[in-house]
Amino acid sequence: MKALQFDRFGSPDVIVLRDVPRPEPGAGQIRIAVRACGLTPADWHLVDGLLADHLPPLPRGLGLEVAGTVDALGEGVTGVQAGDRVFGPAAFDGPTAGAAEYAVMPAWACVPEGLSAERAAALPVAAETAWRALDGLGVQPGELLLVHGAGTTVGEAAVRLALHRGVRVIATAGPTRAAALGEIGAQVTSYGEGMAARVGQLTSGPVDRALDATPTGGRIDRADQASPAGGSLPTLIELTGDPDRVLTVSDFAAAAELGVRISAELRYDRMDEFARLAGEGILVVPVARTYTLDRIQEAARLSQSRRPGGKLVVVL
Repeated sequence: MKALQFDRFGSPDVIVLRDVPRPEPGAGQIRIAVRACGLTPADWHLVDGLLADHLPPLPRGLGLEVAGTVDALGEGVTGVQAGDRVFGPAAFDGPTAGAAEYAVMPAWACVPEGLSAERAAALPVAAETAWRALDGLGVQPGELLLVHGAGTTVGEAAVRLALHRGVRVIATAGPTRAAALGEIGAQVTSYGEGMAARVGQLTSGPVDRALDATPTGGRIDRADQASPAGGSLPTLIELTGDPDRVLTVSDFAAAAELGVRISAELRYDRMDEFARLAGEGILVVPVARTYTLDRIQEAARLSQSRRPGGKLVVVL
């Protein structure tokens, strides 16, 4: 089969398209014929050596989330059969991962009726991260949540899930996603200089909790300037009045210094719930562009620009 693979760490230039053996599903796993694979910022971090000491030796594959049709079942798997349409996380600790003609999955859910493979493959990482972050913050119905970086896929998923839970939401986002976020019920303002003042104008009191959903801790200054210590986290602490009421999904070093919460342990026990919410139109991750396997470098450049405008998806 054809698969994207890298056998040394570095920039996305080290990723190559190769003919390799199909992976075999282990106990409790399934194998799918991949129809779509979502790309995430974490892909490029893994290619650059993230978790290098905790994963098997190179070569390894690319792609953390997939959708496709079931092709083979591992020992002990029940409730699913060959030909079923499923989506979920791809196993990424072997020589291939999600960006391949076939992929192994440790968790999955059936794709809701009417949802395309591309839109299904866009869901798992953003939905899992957003759900886990909201739980980690302990956000309650009726509270006011600030989602900083709501234009990211994780940020928009968090906005949608929070609104569904009965939480009031202020979202910071750029012009690409601002209108869409407003249409689903969030109060939207821009990020950048003066953000704290603009947020203050939208609420009569303090923000109850704040989620930093930016890929690298965010910035409150110009995008072409170096981020201050802690990125936007000091501003989020100022707006909530307590670092324990702030959680970041990315800026772990600054969080440790400032006393901000983090959430880093992946959990995919809510896949059926994600499928239900997606089927009802509540959970949506916008797909900006699709690419074939041989255009991965082009996709990487747009992803790393931090302005992809939505999820980038590899289609097969």
